[in-house]
Amino acid sequence: MQLQETGFEGLLLLQPNTYEDERGSFTESWNQETFKEMNLNISFVQDNQSISHKNVLRGLHFQKEPYAQGKLVRVSHGRALDVVVDLRKESETYGKHFKVELDGKQGNMLWIPAGFAHGFVAIENHTVFQYKCDAPYHPHSEECILWNDPSLGIHWEVENPIISPKDLQGKLLHDVKL
Repeated sequence: MQLQETGFEGLLLLQPNTYEDERGSFTESWNQETFKEMNLNISFVQDNQSISHKNVLRGLHFQKEPYAQGKLVRVSHGRALDVVVDLRKESETYGKHFKVELDGKQGNMLWIPAGFAHGFVAIENHTVFQYKCDAPYHPHSEECILWNDPSLGIHWEVENPIISPKDLQGKLLHDVKL
């Protein structure tokens, strides 16, 4: 497994090893011992999957303390533009965003520690997005930042995203009480 820093403290790009032969391929996306060897002592309690049509935008979601979640995200089929926003007020990158294309063929992953809002837009039909969480879903602490908050300056690279009514009700970052 290859690990790459992103310039945001704790936010990491991960590239698992993939083995291919005449039968196809095999990838180990998570192994507790491998993660410990990389000083990532993470215990997961929940595993989620969504399937999205092209141009579906989900986010920007997060849970407030004390229920904040870290997430290991990946696309197992299709492609998605993954976006995170740093909500840690003490961080040098507070209010800034990071984005990366996650690709089912490439198998790349992103570790998102607690303290980030997260969202993605599907670039292809039938994009299968999977994520492991280090804390359970807690609906009463869930928040959503508006996907097109002008203060964030996120270019989602899609003209007419398909967005749920719930996500359309997201707040501007400066209106969220962290």
